Amino acid sequence: MDFELSDEQREFQQAARAFAEGELAPHAAHWDAESIFPVETIARAGELGFCGLYTPERWGGLGLSRQDAAIVFEELAAGCTSTTAYITIHNMVTWMLSRWGQQALCDEWVPALASGRKLGSYCLTEPQAGSDAASLRTRARKDGDFYVIDGAKAFISGAGQTDMLVVMARTGGDGAAGISAFAVPANLPGISYGKKEEKMGWNSQPTRIINFDQVKVPAAHLLGEEGEGFAIAMKGLDGGRINIAVCSVGTAQAALTRAQAYMQERKQFGRELAQFQALQFKLADMLTELVAARQMVRLAAWKLDQQSPDASSYCAMAKRFATDAGFNVCNEALQLHGGYGYIREYPLERHVRDTRVHQILEGTNEIMRLIIARAILKDGATENLR
Repeated sequence: MDFELSDEQREFQQAARAFAEGELAPHAAHWDAESIFPVETIARAGELGFCGLYTPERWGGLGLSRQDAAIVFEELAAGCTSTTAYITIHNMVTWMLSRWGQQALCDEWVPALASGRKLGSYCLTEPQAGSDAASLRTRARKDGDFYVIDGAKAFISGAGQTDMLVVMARTGGDGAAGISAFAVPANLPGISYGKKEEKMGWNSQPTRIINFDQVKVPAAHLLGEEGEGFAIAMKGLDGGRINIAVCSVGTAQAALTRAQAYMQERKQFGRELAQFQALQFKLADMLTELVAARQMVRLAAWKLDQQSPDASSYCAMAKRFATDAGFNVCNEALQLHGGYGYIREYPLERHVRDTRVHQILEGTNEIMRLIIARAILKDGATENLR
C-alpha cells in the first residue's frame, strides 16, 4: 500500500481545507449557539463538488473513491464538525439514489442533490427500532402505481429542511428480508415533522421525527427491488461509518492543533506548558491515537473501494476506533486548556460535544463490536483480517 497522497488527492485536500477555513470555521460557533442550518453554505460546498463526492459524473457528481472522499471530509470537519457530518449524510443519500434509483428518478433528482441545490435525509431509525434496525415498523403497501407509507422515523438529520428522504419501510414479512427502500420527496401530502430536538451537539443541523400518514409514493421511486431495502441500508451505512469516523479524525486534528499552540503560549510556574514532560507525553499519545485512527479509516475506505468481502468488518473497526479516539483527543485537548477549554470562547467544548454523538450514530460502537466479533468467530475470518 502507498501511504502518500497523490497529487490529485492533495489538490482536493487543499480545496477542502480552504473551504473549511474560509466558509465553515469562522461561523461554526455561531451556527452552534443559534442552531442555524447553513443551507447557503452547503450549497456553496455543492458548487465545489462536495455534495456529490462519490456520485457518478453522469449526474453531476465527482465520481471519486471513498478514500478520496474521506480526505475531503476530514478537512471539512476541522472547520465545522456538525455541518460536515450532515454533508456526509447528504452524500450517502445522493449516492444511494444514483446507485439504486431508476433512470427517470435519477435524472430528476441526482443532479440537484449532487450540486447542493436540493438536500437529502436518510430515514432508517424509528422510535422503537434503533440498533435493531431489522425490526422497523414503518410499512409500505402497494396500491396500483403507488406505494402507501405509514409510520414514523426518529433522529433524522436535516428533517424539515431537506427535499428528498430515503426511507426504509416494510413491504413484506418480519425481519430484514421484508424491508424495501424508497425515494420520498419531503413535501408529499401526509408527511409531517416533529419539533426540532434540543441536542448536546450537532446543533448546526436540525433533528426531528418524521411522521408518514398514508403517504403515496410513485412505484417508480422504489430503490432496487422489493426486499432489498435492508441490504441497501447496510451498504449505505458501510460508507456512512467511514464518513462519521473521519469526521472524528478531522475534529480531533483541529483540537490537537489548537492544544499544541496553546501549550507553547500558556505559561505556568514560570515555564511554557510545552516544557512539562507529563503534558508532552499526553500530546504524544494524542497524536499517536490520531494517526492510527486516520490510517485505519483510510484502510477501511480502500477496502470499500476494492469491494473487498471483509469491507464491512473494516468499516466497523474504523468507526469504533476512530470515533472513540477522536472523542478522547478532543477531551484531552479541552483538559490541556484547563478552565479556558470549558468556555465557549474556545472551540474545545464544542468539539467534545459534537464528537460524542459519533460513538452512537451510524450504529453504536457496541454494535460495531458485535459486527467485528462475528467476523472473528467465523471460520478462517481471522486469517482474512491479517
